[in-house]
Amino acid sequence: MQRQADGTGADGRRRRAVHDGLGIAGVILCLVVGTGLILLLTGLWKRFARETIPTLVGLPGGSWALGAALGVLTVLGATGALRCTSGVPSGTRLTRGLRSAGTAICCAAAFGPLFYLLSGLRARNCHSMSCAYVPGTGTAFLAYALTAGLLGWSVHRWTSARAAEQLERERMRVRRLRKRGKGKSRAARG
Repeated sequence: MQRQADGTGADGRRRRAVHDGLGIAGVILCLVVGTGLILLLTGLWKRFARETIPTLVGLPGGSWALGAALGVLTVLGATGALRCTSGVPSGTRLTRGLRSAGTAICCAAAFGPLFYLLSGLRARNCHSMSCAYVPGTGTAFLAYALTAGLLGWSVHRWTSARAAEQLERERMRVRRLRKRGKGKSRAARG
């Protein structure tokens, strides 16, 4: 009697088995729904890209201008994402939520153009017209890679130079304090 009262009997094992089974079914259901949503969003994104790339390539400047603009957008998004994530982690819930939302938007701006251009390239194992190469995508991808690479490298050089300059200013400030005797520890002063 005592074993059944504390849940270790046959009745308790049955409840645990039902609970575990429902948990497993819930996880499988979430995986199926999540996979369906991912496939739906991927298909919608690819369809959107395939319908808009020919229009954008037809604008003045053509595919070179499209690739350059998307490259600039990628660098700006990556820079913004790095700035949002390097902030102080403490703060109110609103501040942390806004920082997280800003990071998500910047990451979308960083990776979105790449996936947009990749959607215009020919798919490997698809022989229908919906998977065909969109004219101008290769040139736009080349311009994108060149712009994102060169602009990203120059932004990296610029931020590295600013950080080195700030570090040197801090070293000079500490040297001046030490010359005046104010940079010493209390034990060294006493």
